[in-house]
Amino acid sequence: MRHRQFLRLLERTPGCSVTDLGCGFGDFLRFLRNSGHRGHFTGYDIAASMIEKAREIHGEGEDRRWQVGAEPDQVADFAIASGIFNVRGDVASEIWTDYVFRTLDVLARAGRRGFGFNILSLSSDPDHRRPTLFYADPATMLSHCISRYGRSVALLQDYGLYEFTVLVRHPEAID
Repeated sequence: MRHRQFLRLLERTPGCSVTDLGCGFGDFLRFLRNSGHRGHFTGYDIAASMIEKAREIHGEGEDRRWQVGAEPDQVADFAIASGIFNVRGDVASEIWTDYVFRTLDVLARAGRRGFGFNILSLSSDPDHRRPTLFYADPATMLSHCISRYGRSVALLQDYGLYEFTVLVRHPEAID
């Protein structure tokens, strides 16, 4: 369900290149391939053990690459971040919010045509929230992205999870 939201950003471009920031074991690559996407994929994660496991599961080749790191070293057509903003531990919300905004700038630079991310929603039921997780206000995130990256921004929160997805298309990349 979560990965499916990003297909809207990638639609009509089955050969586009994708960067996955915080790729973990590479589940998004498997989802993309099962959805018909054939473009180049690069997964980045700060945990070397995650990258090692992704290589073990998916291998490397001309159509996929795995890198340890927090910032992509190459630009792709689209950059995706799924789940990397959710666990803040004991970091103060204000500091975590700054981290989220800085990382969105990284995604904006990493995706020449656009980027997408998901994040837990403050519109979730309060009794389901946990103190070590980060919950963002959808309206605040939408406003931030529009003011910083342009008006071609979509907020998706109708897919049944306690999160929302934001898709940003760079104005110069809109067909």
